[in-house]
Amino acid sequence: MLLRGCAAGRNHSARWPVISHRPDLLKDEKLPPEPRQRRSHEKRARLKDSALALFGSRGYERTSISDIARRAHLATGSFYQHYRSKRQLLLALMDDLLAAMAGLPLRPDPAADVRTSLRNILARGFSAERRYLKAYRAWREAALYDPALAQSEMEIRQWTTQRIATLLMRLQQWPGARPGVNIPAMAQVIDTMCWSLLERHPDVSPDQLHAVADAALDMIYHAMFLDSANEPHPSGAGAFTGDG
Repeated sequence: MLLRGCAAGRNHSARWPVISHRPDLLKDEKLPPEPRQRRSHEKRARLKDSALALFGSRGYERTSISDIARRAHLATGSFYQHYRSKRQLLLALMDDLLAAMAGLPLRPDPAADVRTSLRNILARGFSAERRYLKAYRAWREAALYDPALAQSEMEIRQWTTQRIATLLMRLQQWPGARPGVNIPAMAQVIDTMCWSLLERHPDVSPDQLHAVADAALDMIYHAMFLDSANEPHPSGAGAFTGDG
């Protein structure tokens, strides 16, 4: 199978580059500094909220700077006090998403059982990313025509896949872990699934996100750990539906 029994899967560290920092999408952008005055800070936040809403309802190409400013109840000239272009605002939104991801702890809680610990990690991840569902959908649209964004997309995916692989390697240290799991392949599968959710479901509800987190939990748990006849299943039929 793809995720099990691969000899190469026993030597994960040699296959994954060390990526200590998240991609910095704004490093080459001449973005005005973060506002110090409360009123200016609120204006920038309103522009971000407006862009998220419009990107979700219209898409990236069909949203104009004047549309964003109007929805934020600002003059178009105010937009340029914060961002040089619509593209730069999109980069700022995606950078916020990566910052939220980087802040998520990826160490299982030793005080909890592995299933509960893993579910808590997944739930925090999906909750942190929910605000940016519409931004990622716009990002994917823009990257189709922007080679620089497409290159950044590859760097982002490399970073997120490596982070998932790090979590899986930590899980392999727990009692009951399956030997020989192909960590790189499994990390790629999980990473693709998570990004696909962000792109395809900009209006997903919290309940739907919880359902996805439960499904991801089931997949990861049974791929990483040996099944036990004594393992409790809240549904009584072997599927995980508990509330963590």
